[in-house]
Amino acid sequence: MADLATTAQSLPQRSTLLDRKLNRAPSKAGIISFLAVLSSGLFYIVFHVAKDLDAASITSYAPYGMLALALLIALGFEFVNGFHDTANAVATVIYTHSLDPNVAVVWSGICNLAGVLLSSGTVAFAVITLLPVELILQVTSGAGFAMVFALLISAILWNLGTWYLGLPASSSHTMVGSIIGVGLANQLLNPHTGTSGVDWEQATKVLKALLISPIIGFTVAGMLILLSKQVLKYPALYEAPKNDQPPPFPIRALMVATCTGVSFFHGSNDGQKGMGLIMLILIGTVPTAYALNHAVSPAEVQTFIAASEHAGHILDKHVDKSGILGPDARAEVTDYIRTKQLQPDTILALRELVEDLDHEVILYKEFKDVPPKEQANVRNDMYVASEALRIMDKTHNPAFTVDETAALRTYKKTVDKATKFIPTWVKVAVALALGLGTMVGWRRVVVTVGEKIGKDHLTYAQGATAGLVAMGTIFAADQFGLPVSTTHILSSGVAGTMTANGSGLRLATVRNIAAGWVFTLPAAALLAGVLYCAFRQL
Repeated sequence: MADLATTAQSLPQRSTLLDRKLNRAPSKAGIISFLAVLSSGLFYIVFHVAKDLDAASITSYAPYGMLALALLIALGFEFVNGFHDTANAVATVIYTHSLDPNVAVVWSGICNLAGVLLSSGTVAFAVITLLPVELILQVTSGAGFAMVFALLISAILWNLGTWYLGLPASSSHTMVGSIIGVGLANQLLNPHTGTSGVDWEQATKVLKALLISPIIGFTVAGMLILLSKQVLKYPALYEAPKNDQPPPFPIRALMVATCTGVSFFHGSNDGQKGMGLIMLILIGTVPTAYALNHAVSPAEVQTFIAASEHAGHILDKHVDKSGILGPDARAEVTDYIRTKQLQPDTILALRELVEDLDHEVILYKEFKDVPPKEQANVRNDMYVASEALRIMDKTHNPAFTVDETAALRTYKKTVDKATKFIPTWVKVAVALALGLGTMVGWRRVVVTVGEKIGKDHLTYAQGATAGLVAMGTIFAADQFGLPVSTTHILSSGVAGTMTANGSGLRLATVRNIAAGWVFTLPAAALLAGVLYCAFRQL
């Protein structure tokens, strides 16, 4: 991998002009504009955090310190993600001279910001479901903090290492590997208590997406470049840049459009991975402010109450009359989530949770009026009820009718609205961290993607095709709520176009990227597991 760390100045095939572009300092106007945006974002974040904490009526200073430390680490992960992954989006426009590097990086940061702000949060909570259910419910405990810190620190360390080598490794792989490591370590530390490790069914679903997406990138990009040669008879499109001049306007517009799309969808997908963990941090440190969504309107609360009553009636029809409910309904449902095995008391316990939640919400009328000491408990009851219904819907056990299934899905949506939410200030914080990271450390990975995958210089058509495929794949993953790797999709797309074009690949680079792809998950898992065990001692 040493050749990937070669500095920009020692690459003989790079033009002198591009060399100067890559090393050009940003303009004073650009720096001032960026600082203005950063200051505005920080003011917005501080204002809303202070407002939330003030409303939570916290009497101790301890949560403030823990919250600051945890957010610093979580946003540090997004910062590293920015200069590690977003560099892939700007590589094609830089190496085709479509945009000046500093302009490309700023534009990419803006598009990442838009992608983060407009994201739905589906991917964020899909990542969270990989974690052991006990640790999610115990996020306010020492074990919960050990989990979050181990996940984030291991991901940061691995991303920094691969970035130092200029290796386009995947932050998605790193995060999933870290989650698996924490889950396994948690199970090993509690071998006789029935503690869950990794939700392998959900993990397999995520891993399949991470495995298939680069294959799609390679194959589809190669096919598109061959198809475009047959359909688009525009010779300049298939040439490498000449004399360091920008391409003709139509080609330049296409290159900028693909950079825009990749950056936007990178923000909408990768930006969410840290959001879910940040929400766990907020719930763990300040549950009175963030355990329940206080922005849910009174009308939506009434919808929740109506859906709860309907769901309770449906579940009552399927209760096993031979079951005898134990003292803790949540524990019974949690055990079902962990084992996926329906027991005589499972539906009975779930009905009990649904009815209890219904009664509590009727009593307090709004989620924000639930007493501070009860917010975390209500949130945990809602979480396990929602997860149990998700698993039952997937396994069709018990066998609900079509109408019953639709009603239970409606109820689950109203529950998720109360627990699976992301405040706007969190999105702004993640977007700023991604953007700042993009502007700091993009050069190493850009050099690898732009110069070291193929033997020939990247053509306009190759850059546009790789970008289009990356855009489409990440968009599809967003719709299914799956995390994918922008890095692997785009770099494999470039490799696919080089292969289809007959340009040839630099096998040393491809081998190193593949090695990073293979070793990232187990290395991150091992590192996170060790850190989790160490933090549990604290």
